[in-house]
Amino acid sequence: MGDHSTKHRQDLVTVEHTGDVAVVMMNEPELHNPFSLAMRTALKNAFHHLHHEDEQSRAIVLTGAGGHFCSGEDLAEMTDSPAMLPYRNRMEIACGLVRLITGGNKPVVAAVEGSCIGAGLSLACAADSVVGASGSNYACAFVKLGLLPDTGLLWTLAQRTGHGRARELMLSGRSFDAETALEMGVLNHLVATGEALPAAIEKACAFSAVPPVSLALLKSALVNGMNSMEDAWRQELDLNPLVRQTDDHHEAVEAFMEKRKAAFTGN
Repeated sequence: MGDHSTKHRQDLVTVEHTGDVAVVMMNEPELHNPFSLAMRTALKNAFHHLHHEDEQSRAIVLTGAGGHFCSGEDLAEMTDSPAMLPYRNRMEIACGLVRLITGGNKPVVAAVEGSCIGAGLSLACAADSVVGASGSNYACAFVKLGLLPDTGLLWTLAQRTGHGRARELMLSGRSFDAETALEMGVLNHLVATGEALPAAIEKACAFSAVPPVSLALLKSALVNGMNSMEDAWRQELDLNPLVRQTDDHHEAVEAFMEKRKAAFTGN
């Protein structure tokens, strides 16, 4: 798949490009891709590179190897109780990753097969769109381990399901299947087993056809302007005058008037 591959931390996370889409793959399939310290660090590095340095991609797909998305926190790393400050620093890496997924310059589509548990659910819910395969399974299992939801899930789950359902899922820690995930809004699209990645790439290609500047600013507005109507108005007033000045806006209008496909440059 794609033109070339970039490796992070001995293949723990791989990045492949297929046209305008970068596919980020968690690659520890024998353990169902746990969200270990090494994994979260590699993911953060990969997303930072894609958002800030990679000029080839306009959209990102996040997925897992071996028929599973992410099994959540690495339980082997929970056998010791770290001091508070080192543990806080560990959590900062996860928070930084979620900031890049939710508020970064490029749209992110999650492609979910198999297990999507705990922090795996957090990663999926942080994406702009989630494609899940039939047979995939989900759980907000933090409370069963004596923990609070993390990696942004306290905010992102309610954004997808509504506060009532999010509270029930967080407080119970119960598992649910792909059909339930679709009905609750965790998934945007449900596809056959094995089809999540190609469907997510297709969705990402559609995102990549949108003017990049307006899309990046829209992602920022959705993260920062959702708390009240006043916040939303402020985002509109601050950001729309900016995008009206871009070459891509003028190209979009001209292409529409001339009944042709627009060619966006990101300017």
